[in-house]
Amino acid sequence: MVKYSPYDWETAHNPYPVYKELRDSAPVYRNEELGFWALSRHADVCAAHTDPETFSSAGGVTLEGSDAGLPFLIVMDEPGHRWHRKLVNGAFTPRRLAALEPFVRNKAAGLLDEFAERGEFDAVEDFAIRLPLDVISELLGIPEEFRRDVNVFSNQVIAVPDPDDPEAAGAQSAAAIKLIELYLGLVRERRTNPRDDVITLLLQSEVVDETTGEHRFLTDDEVAYRFMEMGLAGHETVAKLIPNALVGLFWYPDQRRRLAEDPALAKNAVEEFLRWDPPSHLQGRTTTRDVELHGVTIPAGEKVMLLTAAASHDDRVYDDPEALDIGRQIRRQVGFGFGIHACLGAALARLETRIALQELLARFPDYAVDGSRAVRRVQANVRGLSHLPIIPRPA
Repeated sequence: MVKYSPYDWETAHNPYPVYKELRDSAPVYRNEELGFWALSRHADVCAAHTDPETFSSAGGVTLEGSDAGLPFLIVMDEPGHRWHRKLVNGAFTPRRLAALEPFVRNKAAGLLDEFAERGEFDAVEDFAIRLPLDVISELLGIPEEFRRDVNVFSNQVIAVPDPDDPEAAGAQSAAAIKLIELYLGLVRERRTNPRDDVITLLLQSEVVDETTGEHRFLTDDEVAYRFMEMGLAGHETVAKLIPNALVGLFWYPDQRRRLAEDPALAKNAVEEFLRWDPPSHLQGRTTTRDVELHGVTIPAGEKVMLLTAAASHDDRVYDDPEALDIGRQIRRQVGFGFGIHACLGAALARLETRIALQELLARFPDYAVDGSRAVRRVQANVRGLSHLPIIPRPA
């Protein structure tokens, strides 16, 4: 009998064998101890993501549900979600991203050039965190002196509190408070001194509240929470995706060689990395009615985890899904979530990851990974590495 818990360390280290067991023998899985259900097949996960009336986000998207009721888009249902999302989408327009691309490439190149004379660098701390943090900060208007605090507090906010540490939950709450206070301070500063950045755009945009029909401007608190959400979406996913991709390319040297020889493949390669080992593995929902699926009834009011990482390895959809193939055509990408709650910063994350891989392979096409010293971090809905030693081998 298959057993699944996202907090089991052995599963977190390599969840894919368990995901296969779930898909094959328990596509509607029940964990009685933790009180949740899990869907793992591609068709079922996609169907649930595109039925927000039945699979509601308002009960929180984490297993604990501690995020329920917070003023974040990810835990909003319609109609509130729609108008807030429409406003925030203005931060990630194709025009803004195209204008940002030279900055991303210069930043990636500058960071990598620092490592040319070093015998080793940490792909996470030295590169995969610094690049997206500087990029999202440039886009949103976060001053350089606050960027490390943003990263530290963000990691604490999304971490899984240690149940054996009575102070862990309090530390997580304290980090969330510090982060929102930081953003509130920036919002208030922008009201006084507007600039050409996204935070000023949000402050100056009149909106129609679809819940009340009222025409108004966002409050400082609303802008701060949008700011916080975009900051999390804009750097946490990339900080996990880039190291996962580097591990994959090291494990599959033929794929690394293909990408190094033809950098134009990077755009499609990013889609394969999102399928093969995505940063986000699951998204929580709460049922609003009884749901019957595969002969099993999930009652109304139950927590359901949509396992997008399991769905991405479904052999009903993909041939040889455990293998990495940068030329693979992805039918329905669920690596950044799916439906109305797909990741806010997905287009930016794709841009950053594509450029990061192109620039790194241009300099170090035969790099090595020291897996013996890699460190994995288990977080609420995110899976990735906190340390990945890279030994650069110049072309």
